[in-house]
Amino acid sequence: MDTYTFATSRQIDYPVCLRINTLEGKQSTIPQSVLLKHPEIRHIGSIQNPVSELYATVQLWAESKPLGVSVQTPHMFFKNNRTWNKWLELPVPVKDCPASSQVAITIWDLSPCPINGSVDHSVPFAGTTIPLFDDDGALRRGRQKCRMYRKKIADGHLPSTTPHIPRPKRRRRNEEPPEASPEEEELERLEQLFKKHEMNEIPQNDWLDQLVFQKVGKKAREVDEAATKRLSMRKAAKRRFSKDESSKVMAGGLLDQHDSDMSDSESEREDDEHFTLYIDLPRWDFPVIFEDHEYNPPRLMKEFQSNLSASMMGSKSPPEVRYGPGIATGTSVVDGDEYPVVQIFDPEQFQRENPCESKHRRLVRSDRNALYDVDQKPNAKLRDEINEILSYGPTQELTPQEKDVIWTFRRHLSRDKRALTKVVKATDWNSPSEARQIAELIPKWAKIDVDFALELLGPTYDSAVVRAYAVDRLRQAGDAELLLYLLQLVQALKFEQYDSQAETLPSSSLARFLIDRAANNFVLGNYLHWYLMVECDDQGPDTNAANRKLFARVEYHFMVELEKRAPEQRKTLLRQAEMIAVLSRISKEIRFNRSNRIQKIEMLKKYLADPKHELIKIDPPIPLPLDPEVEVSGIFPEEANVFKSSLSPLLLNFKIAGPVDAGSSATQTRSQIQGKYPMMFKTGDDLRQDQLVIQIIELMNNLLLKENLDLKLTPYRILATSPTAGAVQFIPSTAISAVSAKYKGSVLAYLRANNPDASGPLGVRKEAMDTYIRSCAGYCVITYILGVGDRHLDNLLLQPSGHFFHIDFGFILGRDPKPFAPLIKLCKEMVEGLGGTTSPQYAQFKQYCFTAYTTLRKSSSLVLNLFSLMVQSSVQDIRLVEEQMGGIGGAVGKVRERFHLDVSEEEAVRLLDQVLADSVNAVFGVVIDRLHEFVQGWRA
Repeated sequence: MDTYTFATSRQIDYPVCLRINTLEGKQSTIPQSVLLKHPEIRHIGSIQNPVSELYATVQLWAESKPLGVSVQTPHMFFKNNRTWNKWLELPVPVKDCPASSQVAITIWDLSPCPINGSVDHSVPFAGTTIPLFDDDGALRRGRQKCRMYRKKIADGHLPSTTPHIPRPKRRRRNEEPPEASPEEEELERLEQLFKKHEMNEIPQNDWLDQLVFQKVGKKAREVDEAATKRLSMRKAAKRRFSKDESSKVMAGGLLDQHDSDMSDSESEREDDEHFTLYIDLPRWDFPVIFEDHEYNPPRLMKEFQSNLSASMMGSKSPPEVRYGPGIATGTSVVDGDEYPVVQIFDPEQFQRENPCESKHRRLVRSDRNALYDVDQKPNAKLRDEINEILSYGPTQELTPQEKDVIWTFRRHLSRDKRALTKVVKATDWNSPSEARQIAELIPKWAKIDVDFALELLGPTYDSAVVRAYAVDRLRQAGDAELLLYLLQLVQALKFEQYDSQAETLPSSSLARFLIDRAANNFVLGNYLHWYLMVECDDQGPDTNAANRKLFARVEYHFMVELEKRAPEQRKTLLRQAEMIAVLSRISKEIRFNRSNRIQKIEMLKKYLADPKHELIKIDPPIPLPLDPEVEVSGIFPEEANVFKSSLSPLLLNFKIAGPVDAGSSATQTRSQIQGKYPMMFKTGDDLRQDQLVIQIIELMNNLLLKENLDLKLTPYRILATSPTAGAVQFIPSTAISAVSAKYKGSVLAYLRANNPDASGPLGVRKEAMDTYIRSCAGYCVITYILGVGDRHLDNLLLQPSGHFFHIDFGFILGRDPKPFAPLIKLCKEMVEGLGGTTSPQYAQFKQYCFTAYTTLRKSSSLVLNLFSLMVQSSVQDIRLVEEQMGGIGGAVGKVRERFHLDVSEEEAVRLLDQVLADSVNAVFGVVIDRLHEFVQGWRA
């Protein structure tokens, strides 16, 4: 089968052309009685001569409006039939024609007697209208047969009264449609074959084709004559029936018999005249499909689409639409081919509010009711409604009725810390009265938690009073907690409003708060500096120059503050930048070098050992940007390595300065305890998405530890040092694919080899098996919530101690390059390490999953607030999801779906259990893993 190929209309930069071929049809004779009553019509050219000189005009129409001027055929003298055989070129290219384009063709007759005193001696002979594109959106091509309408000008409106294919007439109830004769069906079949013949789909044979054309033409004339006779017989029978009925009418009836006979005779004569016009359109080698120019939808349209999709997903029925005069007749809506209903988007829908609702709100919230609201308390029914509103997630919008309820009892709710964000949403900040009342009430409000303060720093809150209050509540967070949110707080700087001309930052601003805290804590200052520098260097097409200028301004004020308080810290950050610049240059040279991997490793060792790079010995030691709590004094050049990858990442072992405290952290490797800090550095990759995922994993780990649930997670460190480079903490481990290859697909054999214990569960030391069970459960739940995709056996790692963890988070929020990927990566190798689905270890694994999931659901607002602060970031998948779905509900909505906040805790656990069962039994996941192993082996 040949490849199906087509072109699009926007690729055709060529004017619309057509050829007027032949007009076929027989004109009926005008009765003498009509000529006596209207003697002027005897001078019309077509009445004097059946092959009189006619000319055709062609004009392009779209959306009931003409596109350009009309063109016409030259005056010609006909001998035996009316054949023009002339190409006409319209002044509109195909690429500019909309899908509703129609070609209006009118045949004009000549009359010496103008109509209604006009100076134009042309009168319409017949007209027809043919769409440029067919019902499937394909550009018409080849010969076209058009029905002509006598004495009518071609109508280019939608719908047209002169369609080239007549619409079927309406039948009375129980009336059978007229059956086509076998001769007519045969002619229809032959016409389809003629079209194929014209498009060279049927082999041509000149002498035989001429005989066939003559025979078919003769047969067509016979069929037309037979059809005309049948039509005349039906009309005669109908006329006899009408006369019998009219004879029953009294002599003083309402009909003028003479006029009715005249009109009947004229209409019958016109119906008997069947004219057909044959035209030719260009015959393209491939089908041409209509393609419209895609404009980026405006912000208002995005909001309209998001609201429409939300209403369709909800249980609410679509709003009722009422149509105006001329469209609706009585109580029925006319919406058909003849009278289509066109719905128009109103751009003011999201700019201007309903004046009735606005007046209602002003009356309800006026100052006259302020004293009454002080002592007002909700009854039992309203308390239940308010509690339901307070349980809404941070991204759920409030209806006008819910806003009125929250506003009415705002003073009563000031004792509930959960209600502040809802009251702020219910406030009309364009009303000076409401803004003043809330500004006076906020200082008296019950102290809110940090996660609610993060919500107030999001893009939907632009009140300076509210944001200042949120910053004030952030002051209660310690440095360790603030470090967990620092990545999102840097992004929240985009939503601040600053005076660009001011020399200092406002004391109540988020930027000033971050600078003050970072200047007093070097760890905070280290990460704040690098987060800001990455945003300043981001020159991508989706970034905003104003945002880069904002981050540069905050970085400048941070450097000024460090110069005042701790100039040594500023010098340390500058030395870090110099070291990262050297590593970036080395990484690029290694990456673009065309040597083999062995030569690249030798080249790397030579670069690191070169004294001019000042890497073999760093004096005095500096904090490592990736982990500022660790000071390094140099690099071990002989232990450097280059990974097998297209980006050629570098493996570097830094010398740790001073003694190392052997802690219990999972990310503290044996190398670190021995005085080495292994780190991977690479260029050509944006690590900000991986950095975000690791930060969320670390946050969730802290939330679980607060509930005394230690799942032995491994949130290794990642730091993006530029939009295209970064550092990753290297954790010595083995991929599940390598474990499977070495131990014949048995993770359990790997655990037994590294942790043998005959008395332990499944022959593995109890602590190692417990670590494996917990870490598998933790990462299954977290990757499910974050929608991590592209999971295969090469990015699932396992340490000898039993710690299981994921790497490479290039796809999140439900995006996955593989089709039919399971929602949780629970491969058979992982299950085999647990002893199978019937083992006690697997049951314990599921129990850990359920406990972790319910625990994280309780803190879902915090996670959703953190993602809401990232909606305008340059993280790849967040940006893609936001573009697809629009609004803040894009990325946040994807995470919210995985929490299943709309169902009870028992139902959410049941849904997670079903997802685990589907993942274990996913057959396609096994196929993908095997295919991935084959591709990786072929590449190697």
